[in-house]
Amino acid sequence: MSSAGDLSENVKNSRLIATWLIGGVVVGVSALGIYYSFPLGNWKKLLKLKKNNKPIRVYMDGCFDMMHYGHCNALRQARALGDQLVVGVSRFPSSSSSSSIFFPFWMIMVSALKWVDEVIPDAPYAITEEFMKKLFDEYNIDYIIHGDDPCLLPDGTDAYALAKKAGRYKQIKRTEGVSSTDIVGRMLLCVRERPSSDSQNHSSLQRQFSHGHSQKTEDGGSGSGTRISHFLPTSRRIVQFSNGKGPGPAARIVYIDGAFDLFHAGHVEILRLARGLGDFLLVGIHTDQTVSAKRGVHRPIMNLHERSLSVLACRYVDEVIIGAPLEVSRDMVSLTLNSTITTFDISLVVHGTVAEDSDFQKEKGNPYEVPISMGIFKVLESPLDITTSTIIRRIVSNHEAYQKRNEKKAESERRYYEQKTHVSGD
Repeated sequence: MSSAGDLSENVKNSRLIATWLIGGVVVGVSALGIYYSFPLGNWKKLLKLKKNNKPIRVYMDGCFDMMHYGHCNALRQARALGDQLVVGVSRFPSSSSSSSIFFPFWMIMVSALKWVDEVIPDAPYAITEEFMKKLFDEYNIDYIIHGDDPCLLPDGTDAYALAKKAGRYKQIKRTEGVSSTDIVGRMLLCVRERPSSDSQNHSSLQRQFSHGHSQKTEDGGSGSGTRISHFLPTSRRIVQFSNGKGPGPAARIVYIDGAFDLFHAGHVEILRLARGLGDFLLVGIHTDQTVSAKRGVHRPIMNLHERSLSVLACRYVDEVIIGAPLEVSRDMVSLTLNSTITTFDISLVVHGTVAEDSDFQKEKGNPYEVPISMGIFKVLESPLDITTSTIIRRIVSNHEAYQKRNEKKAESERRYYEQKTHVSGD
C-alpha cells in the first residue's frame, strides 16, 4: 500500500509540474506578444506616467485677434491629444498699439473656450530655445501643437523647427472654410457695398454670405479680391462642439438670444453673467434672415452655422437653438400640451444693456413682451461696451493695415491649398 501511495503522489506531482510548465509557456508567449506590439520605450513612458500620475499637457499658441470657429476647432483637436491644454496668447510681431488695446479681449476669448485649461499671456510670437525650455520645465508641457498649414517666420524658417527637432511636436488638421483673412475680407467687402447700390445685388451678396455659395472672389478693384464663406456644416462637427447633456429635472434654465455675429469678448462676458443666474444656459441664435431684416442686408458677417459653433465653443453655454425665433413665445417658457414649437421650460429670460438692438422695449411688437408679462425677464448690465458694429468699425478704420496683412496671409493660404494633401483628423 505504501508503494501505491507513493506512485499516486508521484503522479500528482508530475501533473502539477506539467501544469506549471504549460502555464509558464503561455504567460511567456503572451508577454512576448505584448512586448512586440508595444515597444519597451512606450512601456517605460506609460509606467512613468502611471507612477507619477502625470497628465499629458499640450501647448498651442496664436494671436487670436479675431477668434472664429476655426480657432475653436483647432484648440478642440489639440485638447484631444492630451489631458490638459495650455494656450499661449501672443501679440502681433509689430507690437502695435492695437495689440495693446485689444489684447485683454483676446485673453477673455481664449480663456472662455471649453477646451482650454490654462492660458499664458504675452507668449512669444516665435518659439525660441529659451521659451521652449520654459514650456517643458516650468509648464510641464509634453507636446507643442500646430496645424498642418505652414507657419513661417519673417526670415523664412519654420516657426516650430525647434519643437520638431526635440521630438515634441504634434500636428492637427487645419479647419478649412474659414480664416481671419476671410472674415476681414467679408467685412471690407460689405463696406464697399454702398447702401444706395442696387437692392438685388445686396440680396445676392447676402445670400452668398449666409449660405456659403461657391463664388470664390469678389473683385474690389485692387485685383486682390475677397473670399466668401466656404463653410460646409456637418452634424458631426456640431456634435463635437456640443456638451451632449440636457438640463436636470429641476434645473433653472436661463435663456438669452441674439445674433452673436463675429463672436467677441462682449458676448462672452454677458453669457458668463447669464450662466451664473441658473443651472443651464440656453442660447437662441437668430437666423440669417432675421439678422438681415433687423440690421441691414450686409449682415450677418458669419452665417448661422458659423455663429452657432462659436457660441457652442463657449464654456458658459450648455445648449443652443439654431435658428431661434425673434419673439420669445409663451410656448418656449412654459409647459403646454399643444406647443407649436419645442418646449424648453425656461425659468428666466435675460438681455444685456449693450446690444445692437438695446432699444427693443420702445419698439412696436417687443420680442420680450411675453416673458416681461410673466415676470421672468431681466436686463443685465453688460460688462463690456463692445458690439459687432464696434469691431467692424475698428477693422474699417484700419482698412489699409488689414488689407496689407490680408495680402500676405492670403498668399500663404493660397500656397497651402495648392500644396496640401489629405491629413487625417477632424
